[in-house]
Amino acid sequence: MGLYTRVLKRLGHRRWMAAFGRRMVPADRWVQRRTGGRVAMMGRGFDALLLTTTGRQSGQPRVSPLVYARVDGGFVVAGTNFGQPHHPAWTANLLAHPDATVSVGGEPAAVRARLVADGPERERLWRAMTAVWPAYDTYAARAGRPIRLFLLSPGQAAADAPKARGSDVT
Repeated sequence: MGLYTRVLKRLGHRRWMAAFGRRMVPADRWVQRRTGGRVAMMGRGFDALLLTTTGRQSGQPRVSPLVYARVDGGFVVAGTNFGQPHHPAWTANLLAHPDATVSVGGEPAAVRARLVADGPERERLWRAMTAVWPAYDTYAARAGRPIRLFLLSPGQAAADAPKARGSDVT
Protein backbone atom coordinates (compact mmCIF):
# COMPACT_ATOMS: atom_id res chain seq x y z
CA MET A 1 0.00 0.00 0.00
CA GLY A 2 1.44 3.33 -1.06
CA LEU A 3 1.80 6.50 0.97
CA TYR A 4 -1.17 8.18 -0.75
CA THR A 5 -3.46 5.26 0.12
CA ARG A 6 -2.25 5.12 3.73
CA VAL A 7 -2.82 8.86 4.17
CA LEU A 8 -6.33 8.71 2.69
CA LYS A 9 -7.27 5.75 4.89
CA ARG A 10 -6.05 7.61 7.96
CA LEU A 11 -7.81 10.87 7.03
CA GLY A 12 -11.01 9.03 6.12
CA HIS A 13 -12.05 8.95 9.78
CA ARG A 14 -12.15 12.75 10.02
CA ARG A 15 -15.47 14.60 9.67
CA TRP A 16 -14.00 17.16 7.29
CA MET A 17 -12.75 14.37 5.02
CA ALA A 18 -16.22 12.78 4.90
CA ALA A 19 -17.72 16.18 4.05
CA PHE A 20 -15.10 16.65 1.34
CA GLY A 21 -15.85 13.16 -0.01
CA ARG A 22 -19.58 13.94 -0.28
CA ARG A 23 -18.82 17.06 -2.26
CA MET A 24 -16.46 15.17 -4.58
CA VAL A 25 -19.03 12.53 -5.65
CA PRO A 26 -20.15 14.46 -8.78
CA ALA A 27 -16.54 15.02 -9.83
CA ASP A 28 -15.68 11.37 -9.17
CA ARG A 29 -18.67 10.24 -11.24
CA TRP A 30 -17.55 12.53 -14.07
CA VAL A 31 -13.92 11.29 -13.96
CA GLN A 32 -14.93 7.63 -13.88
CA ARG A 33 -17.39 8.04 -16.75
CA ARG A 34 -14.88 9.97 -18.89
CA THR A 35 -12.12 7.42 -18.30
CA GLY A 36 -14.34 4.38 -18.68
CA GLY A 37 -13.92 3.61 -14.98
CA ARG A 38 -10.14 3.26 -15.24
CA VAL A 39 -9.52 6.29 -12.99
CA ALA A 40 -11.30 7.27 -9.78
CA MET A 41 -10.83 10.37 -7.61
CA MET A 42 -9.52 8.26 -4.72
CA GLY A 43 -6.70 7.07 -6.94
CA ARG A 44 -4.85 3.79 -7.00
CA GLY A 45 -5.13 1.46 -4.05
CA PHE A 46 -8.94 1.64 -3.89
CA ASP A 47 -11.46 -0.47 -5.72
CA ALA A 48 -14.18 1.79 -7.13
CA LEU A 49 -17.12 1.03 -9.37
CA LEU A 50 -19.98 2.91 -10.95
CA LEU A 51 -23.34 1.50 -9.86
CA THR A 52 -26.32 2.26 -12.08
CA THR A 53 -29.65 1.79 -10.34
CA THR A 54 -33.21 2.55 -11.39
CA GLY A 55 -34.72 5.43 -9.41
CA ARG A 56 -37.48 4.06 -7.18
CA GLN A 57 -39.74 7.05 -7.82
CA SER A 58 -38.57 8.43 -11.15
CA GLY A 59 -37.76 5.15 -12.90
CA GLN A 60 -34.73 6.95 -14.34
CA PRO A 61 -31.21 5.52 -14.24
CA ARG A 62 -28.98 6.86 -11.46
CA VAL A 63 -25.21 6.50 -11.21
CA SER A 64 -23.26 6.29 -7.94
CA PRO A 65 -19.48 5.93 -7.63
CA LEU A 66 -18.81 3.48 -4.80
CA VAL A 67 -15.93 1.75 -3.09
CA TYR A 68 -16.41 -2.01 -3.18
CA ALA A 69 -14.94 -5.26 -1.96
CA ARG A 70 -14.85 -8.27 -4.26
CA VAL A 71 -16.34 -11.26 -2.42
CA ASP A 72 -17.83 -14.59 -3.53
CA GLY A 73 -17.53 -13.67 -7.22
CA GLY A 74 -19.55 -10.49 -6.67
CA PHE A 75 -19.21 -6.99 -5.29
CA VAL A 76 -20.06 -5.78 -1.79
CA VAL A 77 -21.10 -2.14 -1.34
CA ALA A 78 -22.08 -0.28 1.83
CA GLY A 79 -24.63 2.53 2.13
CA THR A 80 -22.72 4.56 4.69
CA ASN A 81 -23.52 7.95 3.15
CA PHE A 82 -20.28 9.20 4.71
CA GLY A 83 -21.79 8.75 8.19
CA GLN A 84 -24.92 10.82 7.55
CA PRO A 85 -28.05 9.95 9.58
CA HIS A 86 -30.06 9.03 6.45
CA HIS A 87 -29.56 6.22 3.96
CA PRO A 88 -28.20 7.16 0.53
CA ALA A 89 -30.80 7.18 -2.25
CA TRP A 90 -29.07 4.41 -4.21
CA THR A 91 -29.85 1.93 -1.41
CA ALA A 92 -33.59 2.65 -1.60
CA ASN A 93 -33.33 2.28 -5.38
CA LEU A 94 -31.78 -1.18 -4.98
CA LEU A 95 -34.43 -2.22 -2.47
CA ALA A 96 -37.15 -1.23 -4.97
CA HIS A 97 -35.34 -2.47 -8.10
CA PRO A 98 -32.57 -4.99 -7.31
CA ASP A 99 -31.48 -5.37 -10.95
CA ALA A 100 -28.64 -2.95 -11.67
CA THR A 101 -25.43 -2.50 -13.62
CA VAL A 102 -21.88 -2.01 -12.39
CA SER A 103 -18.94 -0.71 -14.35
CA VAL A 104 -15.56 -1.79 -13.04
CA GLY A 105 -12.50 -0.63 -14.93
CA GLY A 106 -14.75 0.35 -17.82
CA GLU A 107 -16.31 -3.12 -18.07
CA PRO A 108 -20.10 -3.08 -17.54
CA ALA A 109 -21.82 -6.05 -15.91
CA ALA A 110 -25.44 -6.74 -15.03
CA VAL A 111 -25.94 -7.54 -11.35
CA ARG A 112 -28.69 -8.37 -8.90
CA ALA A 113 -28.51 -6.78 -5.46
CA ARG A 114 -29.31 -8.59 -2.24
CA LEU A 115 -29.51 -6.77 1.09
CA VAL A 116 -27.43 -8.57 3.72
CA ALA A 117 -29.20 -7.59 6.93
CA ASP A 118 -27.62 -9.62 9.71
CA GLY A 119 -25.82 -12.74 10.83
CA PRO A 120 -22.40 -14.21 10.12
CA GLU A 121 -22.57 -13.38 6.40
CA ARG A 122 -23.05 -9.69 7.18
CA GLU A 123 -20.16 -9.72 9.66
CA ARG A 124 -17.89 -11.35 7.07
CA LEU A 125 -18.91 -8.89 4.33
CA TRP A 126 -18.58 -5.90 6.67
CA ARG A 127 -15.03 -7.01 7.54
CA ALA A 128 -14.27 -7.15 3.80
CA MET A 129 -15.55 -3.59 3.37
CA THR A 130 -13.62 -2.19 6.33
CA ALA A 131 -10.47 -3.86 5.03
CA VAL A 132 -10.89 -1.74 1.89
CA TRP A 133 -11.94 1.46 3.71
CA PRO A 134 -11.43 1.38 7.51
CA ALA A 135 -13.39 4.62 7.96
CA TYR A 136 -16.63 2.67 7.35
CA ASP A 137 -16.58 1.72 11.04
CA THR A 138 -16.38 5.42 11.91
CA TYR A 139 -19.17 6.25 9.45
CA ALA A 140 -21.39 3.53 10.95
CA ALA A 141 -20.89 4.86 14.48
CA ARG A 142 -21.49 8.44 13.34
CA ALA A 143 -24.64 7.57 11.33
CA GLY A 144 -26.49 6.09 14.30
CA ARG A 145 -28.47 3.78 12.00
CA PRO A 146 -27.98 0.32 10.55
CA ILE A 147 -25.79 0.55 7.45
CA ARG A 148 -27.33 -1.15 4.42
CA LEU A 149 -24.90 -3.68 2.99
CA PHE A 150 -25.51 -5.20 -0.43
CA LEU A 151 -24.03 -8.14 -2.27
CA LEU A 152 -24.14 -7.50 -6.02
CA SER A 153 -24.08 -10.80 -7.88
CA PRO A 154 -23.12 -10.63 -11.56
CA GLY A 155 -25.04 -12.22 -14.39
CA GLN A 156 -28.35 -12.30 -12.55
CA ALA A 157 -29.86 -8.93 -13.49
CA ALA A 158 -32.00 -7.99 -16.44
CA ALA A 159 -29.86 -7.55 -19.55
CA ASP A 160 -31.61 -4.32 -20.53
CA ALA A 161 -30.37 -2.11 -17.68
CA PRO A 162 -30.83 1.56 -18.64
CA LYS A 163 -28.00 3.97 -19.38
CA ALA A 164 -27.53 6.33 -16.48
CA ARG A 165 -27.51 10.08 -16.25
CA GLY A 166 -28.52 10.93 -12.65
CA SER A 167 -26.70 11.07 -9.37
CA ASP A 168 -26.72 9.59 -5.92
CA VAL A 169 -24.28 9.64 -3.05
CA THR A 170 -22.33 6.85 -1.40
